[in-house]
Amino acid sequence: MPRSSNRPAHSHKVLTLLALVPPGQVVSYGQLADLAGLPGRARLVGRILRTEDTAMLPWHRVLAANGRISLPKGSDGWHEQRQRLQAEGILLKGDRVSMAQYRWRPDLAAILMLMDQ
Repeated sequence: MPRSSNRPAHSHKVLTLLALVPPGQVVSYGQLADLAGLPGRARLVGRILRTEDTAMLPWHRVLAANGRISLPKGSDGWHEQRQRLQAEGILLKGDRVSMAQYRWRPDLAAILMLMDQ
């Protein structure tokens, strides 16, 4: 993902990592923060996803740590995220995904290599 000159480095890292989350897998806000070198900054990841253009990214694969969809239940975004997850074969019980079953477990060495490019 090309880095916009006015985008902070931490935003670029989060969005680059988000692009790597494969179909059929999910990541939590906190996990994405940890992978981006921002431990304990789950809310920052949420803010980045809310303010940056994520239309071309798999934003729907990001969930709360407990596997819940974080958007307001019943909202257009909530329905869209739910539909996108289901289209990838991810099963939901209500608004929750089994993180044990669907959590992305990336190879950290591969991620470090990709992040250096």
